[in-house]
Amino acid sequence: MAAGLGLEALIPFAAGHEIMRQRKRGLTLIGPISDMLFDQLIGAGCVSGVRAAWVGNVITGSGYHFRRAVESSRLHLEDHSNLTLAMALKAAALGVPFLPVRSALGSDLFTTNSAIRPFSCPFTGEALAAVAAIRPDVAIIHVQRADEYGNAHAWGNLGVVRDGCLASRQVIITAEEIVSTAVITSDPNRVITPGFRVSAVVHAPWGGHPSPVPGHYNRDHQAFIDYSEESKTVTAFARWLQRWVNGVRTPEDYQNLLGRERMEALTLKHHLYSEPVDYGY
Repeated sequence: MAAGLGLEALIPFAAGHEIMRQRKRGLTLIGPISDMLFDQLIGAGCVSGVRAAWVGNVITGSGYHFRRAVESSRLHLEDHSNLTLAMALKAAALGVPFLPVRSALGSDLFTTNSAIRPFSCPFTGEALAAVAAIRPDVAIIHVQRADEYGNAHAWGNLGVVRDGCLASRQVIITAEEIVSTAVITSDPNRVITPGFRVSAVVHAPWGGHPSPVPGHYNRDHQAFIDYSEESKTVTAFARWLQRWVNGVRTPEDYQNLLGRERMEALTLKHHLYSEPVDYGY
């Protein structure tokens, strides 16, 4: 399962929490700078493997559940750099078995990841590293808006979202807004993935919180700080899980838990609109 493909923005927390509520097991999580959603899924017992460059909380450091799982050998880890993970998804998106990189040559990734191997360029003889394609079973992405058919708009820092969607066998979208198809087709260059590749689309307002969703709300720094404290021990995490996941059934439940004052504080105060474009003919 690929998630968090937009790096620090547009993380599908609502979808991840639903996976935790359904007690899914044996997942392999795929993502570059994998923020605390991965740590939460590991703590909830949903995960058996991780293919990532980093897992944790960008404010406070690596995730406690991730560390405990690795140290106890309960978690299979495929170590990547941000670039090698991006290239692995790019290779799958292009339908090729691998792509070459140079940067891995200066690392010890060859000793920790058998999917990254040294080779010589057949044209120049130059030393390179081959990064094997990663083809996720499903990519879960959060977007600003989508129509009922799954045609979706996203903007801001997109990270490797497009390649992750093309690389994956299935795509699930959660969206802040469900809009008409006419809205989507009015700006075709902003379409992050076409609807025919999407298996399901879900209306999930505040579904990216506490990560930022450009155009809707800012990053909730306090939530990341609080989670660091609430995940230090298994007992503390159980309380967090009951409050923020198991006790929540609908988007309205989650918003009520956040509270109007907190939501208003995170809502955008300064708007920066893009210049309109003309697609006329």
